[in-house]
Amino acid sequence: MTAVTREEFGTAPGLGNVLKWTLQSQDVTVVIISSGCAITSITVPDREGNIADIALGFDDLESYLTNPPHFGAVVGRVANRIAKGRFVVDGREYKLAINNGPNSLHGGLKGFDRVLWDSEPVDSGVKLSYCSSDGEEGFPGNLKVSVTYRLEKNTLIMECSAQTDQTTPINLANHSYFNLAGHGTPDIYDHEVTISAESYLPVDGTMIPTGEIKSVENSPFDLRTPVLTGPRLKELPGPGFDHNFCLCSPGEPNVERKCARVVHPGTGRVLEVSTTQPGLQFYTSNFLDGTLRGKGGASYPKHSAFCLETQNWPDAVNQPGFPEALLRPGEEYKHTTRFTFTVV
Repeated sequence: MTAVTREEFGTAPGLGNVLKWTLQSQDVTVVIISSGCAITSITVPDREGNIADIALGFDDLESYLTNPPHFGAVVGRVANRIAKGRFVVDGREYKLAINNGPNSLHGGLKGFDRVLWDSEPVDSGVKLSYCSSDGEEGFPGNLKVSVTYRLEKNTLIMECSAQTDQTTPINLANHSYFNLAGHGTPDIYDHEVTISAESYLPVDGTMIPTGEIKSVENSPFDLRTPVLTGPRLKELPGPGFDHNFCLCSPGEPNVERKCARVVHPGTGRVLEVSTTQPGLQFYTSNFLDGTLRGKGGASYPKHSAFCLETQNWPDAVNQPGFPEALLRPGEEYKHTTRFTFTVV
C-alpha cells in the first residue's frame, strides 16, 4: 500500500504555488514537486536496513527554479540535443534557442523543467500535467503532456503521454541523478553498471550523434556484463559517459525491455531500469564541478552521480535512420519507465 500526501513547497514568482507530493511504500519514499515535475528525493534501505537518500537535489524551491543540472526534472519538449537548434517539419524549418555549444538542449531556455505543472493524486501516485502552447521555445503545435508517477512496493513507475494539434518533435525524459551510496558521496567509482545494449551512438565534438550505430563489442561502451565504473571511466577518451545506448533497432515496436542494472557493493543497494523507450542516455555527471550546494549543504563534484535517462535517440528529428521523433495530430505519445530498488 502506498501513502500519497501533499503539502505546499513554496511560491514560484509569476507562476503560482508549488506542491510537494510524497509517495511512501513500506521500503521506499519518493518526493516530487510540481515545479519541473521533479523528483527531489528517493530514500531506500541498504542491506542492513539503513536508509539513505540516493537522489541528488536541493532543499529549497529557489534552486529548483534555476536548476542548471536539471536535477530530477522532466526535460522536454525534446530531451537531449538537437543539432544547431534546427529541424524541418512538413517543409518548414524551425529554429530553437542555442543553449549547449552550437546546439539546443533539453527543450531550450525554458524547457519543461522550468515550468509549473498541474498536479492531482491518483492511485499510488500523482499525475502532473502541462499544456505547452504553439511556438513555445520555438516548437510547433499546442501540446498536452502528462507524467504520472506511481510507487508500487519498491518500484517507481513513470508513465508519459502527450497529444498535439500540429506535427511536432517530442522526447520526454526524467533527469534524476543517482548515487546508491547516498547523495553527497564524492563519486560513483565503486558502482557496478550493466546496460543491455548491443550498440551505441558515437558523437562528434559537440555531442551530436554522427549517424553511425556502432557495436559496443571490444570497446569501453560494452556494458553488457557488470563493469566497475571507476576503471571504465579511465578508458574513455572524453570526460565520461554521455552517450545513447540503443535498446532496439529503428522501427521496432515499443515493448518494455529491461535495460540497466546498477549495484553498489558496499551497501548492497540495486537500481534496475526497464522501459518502452528505444534509447538510454547513460551520463556520469561529467559537468558537475562541486560549486552547487545540494541537500544538507552537500557538494556535488564531477562523477558524483549517474543518470539513466530513458528516451528517444538524440537529434532523431534530424537523423532519418533513427527512431521516429515526430508526434502528429490524432496520435498519442506514450511511454513507460520503471525504476526498481532492491538490495543484494
